[in-house]
Amino acid sequence: MKYAVFNSIYFGVIISIAGYVLGVLLKKKFKLAIFNPLLVCIIFVIAFLLIFGIDYDSYNTGAKYISYFLTPATVCLAIPLYQQLHLLKKYKKAIMFGILTGVLCSLGSILALSYLFGLDHQQYVTLLPKSITTAIGIGVSQELGGIPTITAAVIILTGVFGNIFAQGICSLFRIKEPIAVGIAIGTSAHAIGTAKALELGEVQGAMSSLSIVVAGLLTVVGASFFAYFL
Repeated sequence: MKYAVFNSIYFGVIISIAGYVLGVLLKKKFKLAIFNPLLVCIIFVIAFLLIFGIDYDSYNTGAKYISYFLTPATVCLAIPLYQQLHLLKKYKKAIMFGILTGVLCSLGSILALSYLFGLDHQQYVTLLPKSITTAIGIGVSQELGGIPTITAAVIILTGVFGNIFAQGICSLFRIKEPIAVGIAIGTSAHAIGTAKALELGEVQGAMSSLSIVVAGLLTVVGASFFAYFL
């Protein structure tokens, strides 16, 4: 019975949804950013698999089907951008320069920290694509000779932490302009951060959605260039 349940194609989906629902309930009850539903879901699933001794392949048999919804969900991010198209036309130079600055800061900080902590070239290029979407980041990591699995984990963690701390950091540095907030979140925390930007407002969500695409393209080029620095 146990074998049949844990190897069912529905098992991974049910556990993943249960973890996310738990995160949503905790977030509503305690109103704390640390109870990010995605973070709670990750911790819940890992703990569940460890406690019951379930291997990842058995879990992923069903859970992998959730990823099929990623493409339409990402495409939907174009809707708020279309609704704020007039702002893009009006402030296009400032927006593009802001995204470029964010990408350079991301790549530059990885370079500086890699020197500081004595990372080798493989470890360094593994971390370079940390602030772009997983699909693009894994490809960049493979091309540069990094470790794709670690890259994927780092990208997810970057997005989760961005989702949790983005609003607080913007408040700390008194960044109140919706366009600036959206660009900052989208450039640094990709799609997971954009979910937070959409909570803050339509303008923030639209600019964050745009930043995901542009930052991804710029990082593909920039990471190849920065890879020669270490």
